[in-house]
Amino acid sequence: MVKVILKHKRERSLLRRHPWLFSGAIASVEGMPRPGETVEVCLQDGTILARGAYSPSSQIRIRIWTFDPSEEVGPALLRNRIERALAGRKALEQNGDLTAYRLIHAESDGLPGLIVDRYAGFLVCQFLAASVEYWKTEIVQHLAALVKPEGIYERSDDAVRLKEGLSPTKGTLFGKDPPRPLEICEGSWRFLVDLVEGQKTGFFLDQRENRICLARYAAGAEALNAFAYTGGFAVAALKGGASHVTNVDSSSAALVLARQNLALNSIEPDKGEHIEGDVFTVLRGFRDRRRSFDLIVLDPPKFADTVGHLMRATRAYKDINLLAIKLLRPGGILFSFSCSGLMTPDLFQKIVADAALDAHRDVQILEWLRQGPDHPVLVSFPEGAYLKGLVCRVW
Repeated sequence: MVKVILKHKRERSLLRRHPWLFSGAIASVEGMPRPGETVEVCLQDGTILARGAYSPSSQIRIRIWTFDPSEEVGPALLRNRIERALAGRKALEQNGDLTAYRLIHAESDGLPGLIVDRYAGFLVCQFLAASVEYWKTEIVQHLAALVKPEGIYERSDDAVRLKEGLSPTKGTLFGKDPPRPLEICEGSWRFLVDLVEGQKTGFFLDQRENRICLARYAAGAEALNAFAYTGGFAVAALKGGASHVTNVDSSSAALVLARQNLALNSIEPDKGEHIEGDVFTVLRGFRDRRRSFDLIVLDPPKFADTVGHLMRATRAYKDINLLAIKLLRPGGILFSFSCSGLMTPDLFQKIVADAALDAHRDVQILEWLRQGPDHPVLVSFPEGAYLKGLVCRVW
């Protein structure tokens, strides 16, 4: 097995069981490992600290499989990790009112770079790193045997694969092609999902608990759902008693599904308005026309993919929150989210505070929100806590 030797005193993160090793920590590599091949990570005296997958194209040069030097990395380890992840979602599986949730959450489930989401009888996978691309065949075989889905569809079309030297790819890996759209249930709410062309793996499963939370604030409210996608928060608001919801999104295809999702949940068409356009531009137009709302949801895309983009992302988050705060009536409620792992909770709160200051409004934090429990966060891997949200009252 290829040995990777660490630079002097660069082992601290591994001793804290962090699953990433960056290229700058490596002194030498004894050999020419292929992308995804298992290597041993060693101190300069030869002591083995971990075994991980080598990725020559990525700044995350090694993703750790195991901190036990005696544990073999292969099909048996993969099956064990998948079984453990499934066991952790047993309660969700037994909930007949819930047919869509995350089965495997990458590093936090000991399967670095692998996302697996369940949508009714289908699985959608993302192989986002060389670590799991190397074992794709075995992983698909294990998922087919253990979950017994009707089909497994791959959505490895995220640009993050380019950083791993991998090309984007998508298509059916096992069984049937998924229907388009496919219907899922979250309790009494039903949604249509496009697994082939939708964002992420098709739906924002990480917001399930936050949709439930939103419904508690929605009674009687005139609501704005910005970056609405297929209207998940709109359904939650209207089922929670909102009088009207305006969905704004740049995707016409997403808004078609948003209309269908309102109808699917027996919501009268005149309770929903659907505006296609750039959200920043549309909200500025609302501001200029002095339109106002009782409840606003901001669930924008990830503005920051790299540390270098964080400053630009910070400005975008501030601008959109400033617009929303100005559009809220006194006593109105703001649900504001960031799905960027680089955005810390402290920085996110500061951004909202700065927006409130510029708007000359008093803003109170009522609740902090995060991703659902089917998206667990390994305590040694805080990067897994990517979604953060604030529920605020604006005066």
